[in-house]
Amino acid sequence: MMVKLSKAEGRTLEELVGEAVFKQFNVTDPEAKAELHLKLCQKYIREAEDLLRKKDYVQASEKAWGAASQAVKAVAAKRGIDLRSHGELWKFITTLSKEHPNWNLLNMFHTANSLHINFYEGWLTAEAVTNGIDTIKALIEKLRELV
Repeated sequence: MMVKLSKAEGRTLEELVGEAVFKQFNVTDPEAKAELHLKLCQKYIREAEDLLRKKDYVQASEKAWGAASQAVKAVAAKRGIDLRSHGELWKFITTLSKEHPNWNLLNMFHTANSLHINFYEGWLTAEAVTNGIDTIKALIEKLRELV
């Protein structure tokens, strides 16, 4: 059931479990929620780098997308906002890009989205995936400044 819900909502199983634990114990602290998203972000970017070294570009792409989305969710959680869809992620990253116009957040998030699409299509070259992961790491560094 959790796997179906995870796929239907476009969220990771780890994220769903974390939220269930927070709900069970009535944890509403934005700091704790932001920390969960940051931990998941770190996990996924490490996994993306490992998969990149193994030349599994499709899986590396999806892990990098996961890291980027978790970084955005961390900033939102810190502000008391839960993001539950791709549309909400895009609206929030657009807001952040207006707050920080020199950070190039929208373009970096477009790169993350291209990596997400690559998971389904598999059309990016090794160089494009490698460059994309580097871009995601830069995005994460920028967003960490806001958490």
